This record gives sequence, structure tokens and C-alpha cells, in this order.
Amino acid sequence: MKKYFILYKPFLIFLGTFFLTYIVLTFLYQRFLNGFEENQIDSVTRMVSENTEQVLQLFNDESSIEESTASPYMKLFYNQKYVARIVEGCNAISVIILFISFVVAFSGKLLTTLLFIFGGSLFIYVLNVLRIAVLSALIFYFPKQEPFLHGVLFPLYIYSLVFVLWLIWVRKFSRYASKDS
Repeated sequence: MKKYFILYKPFLIFLGTFFLTYIVLTFLYQRFLNGFEENQIDSVTRMVSENTEQVLQLFNDESSIEESTASPYMKLFYNQKYVARIVEGCNAISVIILFISFVVAFSGKLLTTLLFIFGGSLFIYVLNVLRIAVLSALIFYFPKQEPFLHGVLFPLYIYSLVFVLWLIWVRKFSRYASKDS
């Protein structure tokens, strides 16, 4: 048995580091969310909503957001038509936590790791805001395609981009990156 632990030590360290980072960040995020009342929108979701509204208004000045009075979400209007609601799950924090956990598990030099985490998280945030804006416009024009757009196409989009970031990290910056370019 000891032979297998030695043989698979790098993999086990990766798994342990990944899950530990994921659990700690998820716990911290839950503590952050618990700081808000039951029907109160968290500040990250509010910021994502406001940024989405700003992006939409670049192309359509009849786009707006409005806070729901009944539940913790923002109503998103496109061409003055209610097309979507932005809830806590739309803010991409869970995707960013997954991204960070992977990068930490394959960490490289401290400064490089921190810069990649910051830059990658910012990139995911911006792409998520663009995702919500485009999704809202597409739902306005193609309302019957909403299940496909929201449930398949756009999750594929965001997770594919995270996967590309992971590939870049592992190949270029992690401690396992090839040193001969």
C-alpha cells in the first residue's frame, strides 16, 4: 500500500490541495452570503447586475435592471421587456472558486500564481457579465430557445473558457510547465 502512496503522491497532493482550497473558498463565500438577510441581494450579484445593465445600455438604451421586492434577485429588462432574472448563482463566484482551486493545486511561483488568479478571475467576471448581456438579448429575440441558451450553450461557453485558462496555466506557468519554449 505504501508503494502506491509513493507512486501516486503527486496526484494525491494535487487532489488534496484542490479539494482543500475548494472547501475553504466555498466556506468563506457561504459566510459572506450569510451576512445578507434572507431576501437581500448580495453585493457581488448586485455588481454583476449593474455591470450587465451598463453593457446592455451600450447597445440598447431601453435596457435596465430592477430589484425584486419578493425574492433576492434582479429583474433584467431588454427593450423594456422583462427577459431574465439575475440570482446569486449568476455571479460566477462558484466558477471563479473552481478556477482558483485548480490553479492553486497546480501552483507555480507565488507571484505568478497570484497574478494569474487575479487576472483569470477578472477575465471570468468580465466574460460572465458579457455572457449575461448576450444571453438576455438572445432571449428577447429567441424566447423559445431560452432552455437551450441558458442550460446548454452559455454554461458550455463559460466552462470552456475556464478550461482554456487552466490549459494556459498548466502549460505556461505552473511548476509542471515545460521549460523549453
